[in-house]
Amino acid sequence: MTSAWVCHSTLTTSSAIWRSLILVFVIVDRWQRPLLGKENAYEATAHGKETALESNMILSLESQAPAIKVQNWLRGEALANFQPNYVYVLEFFGTSCRHCVEAMPNLIQLQEKYRARGLEVVGVAASEEAATADEAQANLEAWLTEKSPKSNFRIGLDCTGEMRKLWMKPSFSFHIPTTFVVDRDSRIAFIGRPTDLDEVLPQVLDGTWRTSDQAKAIERERIAKGREYLFLRKFSAAMKMEDWKTALSVIEEGTALLPDSLHLRAAHADLLLHRMRDIQTGLPVLRQLVRDAIDRNDEDGLLQAMNQLFGEFDYTDFPSVERLAMGKELSEHILALTGLKDDARADFYQYVAQYYHASGNKARAVELLELALKLVDGLPLPDNIKQPVLEDWLQTLADYKGE
Repeated sequence: MTSAWVCHSTLTTSSAIWRSLILVFVIVDRWQRPLLGKENAYEATAHGKETALESNMILSLESQAPAIKVQNWLRGEALANFQPNYVYVLEFFGTSCRHCVEAMPNLIQLQEKYRARGLEVVGVAASEEAATADEAQANLEAWLTEKSPKSNFRIGLDCTGEMRKLWMKPSFSFHIPTTFVVDRDSRIAFIGRPTDLDEVLPQVLDGTWRTSDQAKAIERERIAKGREYLFLRKFSAAMKMEDWKTALSVIEEGTALLPDSLHLRAAHADLLLHRMRDIQTGLPVLRQLVRDAIDRNDEDGLLQAMNQLFGEFDYTDFPSVERLAMGKELSEHILALTGLKDDARADFYQYVAQYYHASGNKARAVELLELALKLVDGLPLPDNIKQPVLEDWLQTLADYKGE
């Protein structure tokens, strides 16, 4: 049965980008698109192979800001260096990115609001795809004229890859829009999303942000997520080649470095149980994943665990009693959750329906799947996303009723 994963756009290091990406990596052959959700909240920029993790050069809070290597300036005066006593917002964006359009009005407002306090907003298009630099520039000019005609800040274009190399890669920034805030001493104050600027920027301007516990906590989690992403990317490549030995080596290294990552541990369980068919080794990994997902009340972890137990896998060798026992514990916890959004409830209900069906309670399975279908039908989603899920779940419902 198809699962319905949604990108949630929230402040700091929530699951907005991570739900859409993690599921591509963890269940490699199943999660090829965001299903019941918005389009990916941020567009991936997969240029080049070297990463911060591989080069051991990490750009983070308190780092000296890299150089500005922009080819052409399309708006405003050229900026060669960061000037003392100014705060800079460097916004990496692209013409193919819907959320970049949405970020522009707020950047315009922030530039106007804080100009007198020394704020300079700089837009950088460094991920344009075109046959030539001239074509990329023409496309960007047309985009700016149509999408952001009132831009009141510098905007530059770089087609050489230097800005990505200096800024994006060493900071574990894989998507656009990505925002860098450079403080008055030319050190990095913040790396994240433009939607966070309304909260972060006033504190940077006041000189209180970099020393705050919030800034440090957000940065720690951001770097951990970046490292997690890189391990999952390597894992994904090995999985696609069915190179289980390499995949296992990667995921064991990742879980050793990031033991709190439920995503990496779900990938570990998936590999052992469903690819290598090593039930004896995989079961303890899955048991711990279930326990920690429940203890942390982690939505992604709960769904990952349910997928391992009731996904589209061959459970011939899986101990039925233990599978149903873990499914029961997860299902009871999930059904007791409150405050879930409709998209998450739909995902949870369809998985719990599979548990009840496997345990022999077909009436309850039908009830929950009907609730999930009703939730899906009410979500404001494009037909090309919604209809395949509805068709799949309706077929499953018909199968349940026909038994």
